[in-house]
Amino acid sequence: MADVDPGLTPPSEGAAPAEPAVPPSGAPDTTLSGLRDDVTALVEDARNYAEAELAFQKTRAALAGKHGARALVLLVLALVLLNLALIALAVGAVIALAPLVTIWGAIAIVVGVLLLGVALLLLGALKDGKMIGAMFSGDDAP
Repeated sequence: MADVDPGLTPPSEGAAPAEPAVPPSGAPDTTLSGLRDDVTALVEDARNYAEAELAFQKTRAALAGKHGARALVLLVLALVLLNLALIALAVGAVIALAPLVTIWGAIAIVVGVLLLGVALLLLGALKDGKMIGAMFSGDDAP
């Protein structure tokens, strides 16, 4: 029993199988030229994709640089305002402590607390710096 798609007529019993079409010897080989056209189109598509990807990455880098610069300016302004706020806090603390202790005592207390804060921040930074140094050194111990 022959496999036949529905709706198609079964092959006739006496018919010989069709011979594959062989191009004449003088005609160009269409299989290779078709493959050559496909490869050429593939190379052109790859080139277009690479150019588009490069343009996209340039645009993305420019946009990231623009927003990065803006973020840096905003961060510097925020740090300036924070510095002003801390100065106002220090002055306010001196004024508030002056009636309890002398003015020199109030200044000494505020400066001492600020220097203690600086020392704690420096110790934390030193600890993190040593950790980073240990990460990039050849030693295995932190």
